[in-house]
This record gives sequence, structure tokens and C-alpha cells, in this order.
Amino acid sequence: MASLLAKSLSASLQWKATKFSAVNLAAGYCTKAANVPIETNVSGYEKRAQAPQHNPSVNPADFSKPAATGKPENKTYLWGRYNEMKKLVYELIPPGLCNLLHPSNIYANNEIKLENIEIYGFDYDYTLAQYSNSVHTLIFDTAREILVDQYKYPEGIKEYEYQPNFAIRGLHYDVRKGFLMKIDAFHYVQLGTVYRGLRPVPDEEVFHMYDGTQHVPLHQMSDFYGKGPSMKQFMDIFSLPEMTLLSCVNDYFINHNIEYDPVHLFRDVTDAISSVHIKGMMYDWIEKDMEKYILHGDETYAVLNRLVNNGKKLFLITNSPFNFVDKGMEYMVGKDWRDLFDLVIVQADKPSFFTDKRKPFRRLDDSGALQWDKITTLEKGKMYKQGNLFDFLRLTGWGGAKVLYFGDHLYSDLADLMLQHGWRTGAIVPELDTEISIINTEQFTHGLTWLQALTGLLERLQVYQDAESKQVLHEWLKERQELMSLTKNLFNPQFGSIFRTYHNPTYFSRRLCRFSDIYMSSISCLLNYDTTYTFYPRRTPLQHEAPLWMDQLCTGCMKTPFLEDMAHIR
Repeated sequence: MASLLAKSLSASLQWKATKFSAVNLAAGYCTKAANVPIETNVSGYEKRAQAPQHNPSVNPADFSKPAATGKPENKTYLWGRYNEMKKLVYELIPPGLCNLLHPSNIYANNEIKLENIEIYGFDYDYTLAQYSNSVHTLIFDTAREILVDQYKYPEGIKEYEYQPNFAIRGLHYDVRKGFLMKIDAFHYVQLGTVYRGLRPVPDEEVFHMYDGTQHVPLHQMSDFYGKGPSMKQFMDIFSLPEMTLLSCVNDYFINHNIEYDPVHLFRDVTDAISSVHIKGMMYDWIEKDMEKYILHGDETYAVLNRLVNNGKKLFLITNSPFNFVDKGMEYMVGKDWRDLFDLVIVQADKPSFFTDKRKPFRRLDDSGALQWDKITTLEKGKMYKQGNLFDFLRLTGWGGAKVLYFGDHLYSDLADLMLQHGWRTGAIVPELDTEISIINTEQFTHGLTWLQALTGLLERLQVYQDAESKQVLHEWLKERQELMSLTKNLFNPQFGSIFRTYHNPTYFSRRLCRFSDIYMSSISCLLNYDTTYTFYPRRTPLQHEAPLWMDQLCTGCMKTPFLEDMAHIR
């Protein structure tokens, strides 16, 4: 998501720079980094607080660019460039720029024309039905009790309460080491986001535990569905209480100097969490108080009703049981909710539903009781259990790019459909609401913009290698690290954004882009778009093709990097 802001900022900065002075830009910024002093607020916006300057004695208009040797004026030149760029960054961002993104937008990874979509499919949990955080608290509390009462874990574990803001979705858990961590798209662990229990693991220990590197080999990471020989990736929204419980139990054992095998602990916690789902406890809680636990039911009805009125076919494939889905849909949509759907499949056992050809469909009567007849057709208004996608395709004829299926789990809901069957897919990412609200803050906007500019300064001016220049660059590196920590902590103090490490996309983001054509915070976002709308992904610049990166503008040069300045290396 930060990349969306960066692109918007870059476009704004480009327009502002053009207004700033075409003459100055042509004469100074596109030559050998001539320094263009900024004397007035020429941006056209009301001037805000003066950007903080580092060395007041340095006047950018008084210095000229020295050679990258060891001359004393290098330090003055570097701080002059620093102050000039900080002032430029502050003045080029208009006050209204901090509200560029809207949480109800739909974001495209791939071009998709809704007018070509004839059939819409949906998962149920966290797709048609959104749940309050109270459900996670109940899952945590119940699984904790199971650990103590049935698995005979220490009573002191009952003192731990659920922390809703501790973990984020998409984290990896090293089963053998007991580490919960965030990994980027290149399989590198983000330092500072590795936790054993409720405490961070020092960077030095991380390097030691992974043989002197941050990199986790592919064979250890996970298989196609996020599970490897020693790693598990938590992609389900329901996994948030599981990650927190794992961390709390680890924390208790560590604090009380109790020897334990992390593998046993992982399996026990996983089994306890599974019991909550398998035994139907969660279903009972929600059914007894739907008003408390189910959110935005009226919006779900509005989306489904609109699609049907526009001649679209609808189907539902969910792992949840009949009674739970029936009561939830009745609460959100009404008693006649099944009239909206051409096909409803419950307890589908995804992702096996998409790959295993052996399980046949079973028909359910209106009360949810199983029938014994052989299924040769899938009838509108009927309820079915289990089955498989291959029979689904054969009996319906629905396939390919005319089908758009929505789900929240990138592996279980979307991966096979996109890669193996050519369906279009939409990912539901409720976390977008919070992430976008943070991205829209002035603190994040300014922090990210200055971080980009400072990074550009470091890249282009690292050719100055005399002792005083190295000290300046060291201070900039320290400030850059502080800025990266600041922008990370705005999202989550432990793990940051689910979409980014400090600058790389997360492993979650990589999967999101690979397995979904579009993504949004909820299906209600569809109400903002016509059923003939075309989603166009923005052309995200590759590193070698960006004509105007934000840091290039802010550092005063459109060339990457200062090759002339590095000629002495050859």
C-alpha cells in the first residue's frame, strides 16, 4: 500500500517541480546536480512550518559542488544538500496530499473487465460474513483453557489475556525454534520482527540461529499452501489468536525456566485452536449473538442483490457447516437468501476441493440432513456438501475468465483457482481499512517522503569517502534506520505493515499479487463500481525504467546514480 502512496506522491512532486521552475529544473536539476536554492514558497500552496535544518551556518546558496576527494568543504557540501532537500520535500507536499487513498477503493494487480464476468463466487467466513474482534478473544480464551484443562499445561498460562494488536496476518512461525517472524518477498527475515514468546530476539541471535544469514531457504519456507518442514505461514484471519497464544505459552515457559520442545508446544496449541473450530464452539458463539459478532450484514445483502439484478449468477463455496451458514445468511440477507444463489456448497474442505477428484457431492435437504441420491445435476436453490471442483466444472459448465471468485485466504481460496483453472480472483483484506488510515496520516506521508529522499542522498553522495564525509553519511544512515522504524511502528510496533518490510514487499504481499486479480477490504467495495467497470493496474516502474523517482527529484538529479562522480573508481 505504501507503494500506492509513493506513486501518487511521485506524480504530485513531478507536477509541483514543473511548476516550481522549468528553467531551474532544466538548467540545474538535469545537469550535474547543480544546487538550486529555494527562496520562496513557489508551490502555490499555503506555506507550512519550516522544515528542520541540521546546520544553520550552512547556506545552500554559498556552496558549490566539490570533487569527491578529501577536501574539507565536502562536509559543508553534504549538509548543504541535506538541508536543501529537506526543505524541498516539505514544501512540495501540499496539505491535502495526506488523504489520497480511500479504504473503499478496489486495487488491481491485473486488468479485469467486470462486463466479462458472468458468474460471481464467494467464500463465507470473512468474505460474505465479517466478524468483530470479539470472536478472536473467545477463540484465544477457549483454546487457552483447553491447554490447561485437557493438555495439563501450567495454570499460570490462564493469566495471559488476548492481545489483539500483537500479531499480524502473513507471519511465519519457525516450529523448531519457536520464532514468530516477518519474512519478505525474497525470503529474508526482517530484523527487529523476530519474536520468541512476547519478546524480540536480538539480531545477533537471529544471525546465529540461521547460520550467519537472514535468508531462509525455499525448502524450509513452505509448500504451495504455506506449510513447510519447519515453517508455517499464518494466512488465515482466524490465525491471529493462534499466533498470540503460541507467543504467550512460549513466554510463560521461558520466564519460568521450564525446558520444553517447541515442536510439542506448537502441535498442542494448534490442536487446541483446531478443537475450537472442529467442535463447533465458534459457530455456537456467533449463532447465539449475531448482532454482536457479525458486521456489515446490510452491505452483504446490497452487493448480492445488485449483482442478481444485473443478471449475474452467484454461487457459494465454504468450509463452514450448513446450519451456521444458513443462520448467518438469514441474519444478513433474509429467509429467502438461497433464492439469490444458483448454487450453495458447504463443508467443501478447501483447498482439497480444488485438487482432489475423489469426493462426490452430497445433497442436503432443507433442514441440512444428508441425502443418499447420486448427484447428476447441481440444481438452483439446493444445498450441497463436499464434492470437488472437477465435478463442479463438469456439471455447471462454469469456468475460465467469466468466473470471479472472492475469498480471504490466499492459499485455500484463491491460489488453485487462478493458477490451475484460470478463474479471476478477488482477495478480501480487512486490514486495508487500518493500513490506509495510517498511510493517509501526515506523519506517515512526511516520514516516507523524507525517507525516500534521504535514501537517494545516501546512494548518490556515498562517493565522498574522506573521514568527515563518512561521519556525515553515518549520521544519515542512523537517521534512515530511525525513519524506517518509525514508519514500521505506525502500523504495528512488533511487526509493522502486513504489506511491507522496511522497503521490500512482504511474503504475504508477494502471494497477494500472485493469486489475486483485485483486492479490497470487503465485498461492499463492489458497491462503488458499476458492473461494467474495468480495473486497470498502474504500471509500477521497475528499478531500471522509472523516469522520475521521488528520491531522484528530491536529490536534484534524474540520473541513477552519479556515474560521472564515480568515474574515479575505474
